Amino acid sequence: MNTAPEHEATASGPAGAAPPTPPPPAPEPPVPARRDAEATRAAILKAARHLLARHAHADITLKAVAERAGVSPPLILKYFGNKDTLFARVMSFETDADALLAAPVPGLGRHMARHVLASQRDRGADPLVRIAFAPLHGDHGDILRANFRAQVTERLAARLSGPDAGLRAELAVAALVGLGVMYGVARGPHLRESDIDTIADRYGPLVQAQLTPPG
Repeated sequence: MNTAPEHEATASGPAGAAPPTPPPPAPEPPVPARRDAEATRAAILKAARHLLARHAHADITLKAVAERAGVSPPLILKYFGNKDTLFARVMSFETDADALLAAPVPGLGRHMARHVLASQRDRGADPLVRIAFAPLHGDHGDILRANFRAQVTERLAARLSGPDAGLRAELAVAALVGLGVMYGVARGPHLRESDIDTIADRYGPLVQAQLTPPG
């Protein structure tokens, strides 16, 4: 009987061997991550807020903002147009007030205290403290004060019932500004080492005492 030699090669390799496994395809080249426009805007605003709390408005350059935000000055112009438009956003408290006041009045004191601490811990940006630096900014400081009154204290007062709503709103906000200064500017070690919910439980009633109508 005519048989093939024991080691005769075939088209697929030696007799009895499985076909060779083809090499894996070459990996696709990495796709450059697309810049997240909202994250970039947030980084620019955060950088501008940081500088505004430490320097006079007139002394802050777009280059300084860009370096702190990790972007180029032309990118700031692309998103905000010019320095005045950028700082108009930074001097507005409207978006911060939306989050700060986002709770029913009976539990608002605790919510606001916790929000101040969480904003600093998680975002490195206090919603209110920049008002303390208004004297640095000349005429722009007047804009900062006017925005703060309209967008924070008067807006809060409009939600309160009972007498002296405006005074009570200002006292409540004063307590929050003090909390933010102690946490983010004085950097009180005991405060910073404490759980923010524990602090909110202890500090919230102090704020709430001004929000609840007397009597």
